[in-house]
Amino acid sequence: MAYISQYQYYENGGASPDDANWGSYQYVSLNDIVNNFMLMYSGNHSLVNNEERYKVLFHAKRGIQELNYDAFKEIKALELTVTENLKFILPSDYVNWVRISLYKDGLIRPLTENIQLNTAKAYIQSSDGSLTFDGNGNVITKESLLDEQRKSGQQRSIYLNKSNGVQDEDNYDENDYRGYREYSIGGAFGLNTETANFNPTFRIDKKSGVINFDSTMANETCILEYISDGMENGDDSLISVNKMFEEYIYAYIKFSILNSKFNVQEYIVNRARKDKSALLRNARIRMSNIHPGRLLMNLRGQNKWIK
Repeated sequence: MAYISQYQYYENGGASPDDANWGSYQYVSLNDIVNNFMLMYSGNHSLVNNEERYKVLFHAKRGIQELNYDAFKEIKALELTVTENLKFILPSDYVNWVRISLYKDGLIRPLTENIQLNTAKAYIQSSDGSLTFDGNGNVITKESLLDEQRKSGQQRSIYLNKSNGVQDEDNYDENDYRGYREYSIGGAFGLNTETANFNPTFRIDKKSGVINFDSTMANETCILEYISDGMENGDDSLISVNKMFEEYIYAYIKFSILNSKFNVQEYIVNRARKDKSALLRNARIRMSNIHPGRLLMNLRGQNKWIK
């Protein structure tokens, strides 16, 4: 970004909001990246010449997307209340989840991904099992039994939480121990760590763009930490990249253009590919963010005796 004064950085020049420029100096805007490439890496005396600006813009955005998928450590967080339908709509810029948590009693409680199927599409069938169609020839659907039982709390779970169907100890009938035998998996021979979970569970349906929770998550606060695609919902003026990755973006644009250009020698394309890979590797090392203090906190208990 262009150089700005301290007053502009801290107070936004007296305009509102005053936090508009906080943290912005460590980033380079998409517009600056394209302008810099057209000025410094393109021309009659450069490998890349006679390229339209829109092509450079396209490859720059693709490079930023690749960084967000592969290398960035920047995570967005979104907080929403899960209603009675037990769904959390994924953000429009969602790529992959990092952690999904229940926020309750002042604590963030990480949730476990449900390996059981908890939602499905159900077709309406006639008495002989044939499907029912509408006037346009499409199969008529309804809410599945899986969804109905999940929302009502009837669906049992293999996880050790409130939905697992295990009977309460106070009301335990010694003549009917099926709940303990069938649903406390690993209870007799040791805890099954794969299903050891007190908190609610979730399962992501990417096609529908939602997160489905079990019934114990109703009316609770959910925090989704996720990786973004970096495209800022299509607003190019908001797209930026960390300065540590700026040189990689230029190398990515150069390689992408040379790789798709006619009559470019193979050794030139290979050199551009190697430059791109080397700069990405260097940027990952720079952004690894490994601090001695964090390692020390993890190692403090290594000599502690286990009684």
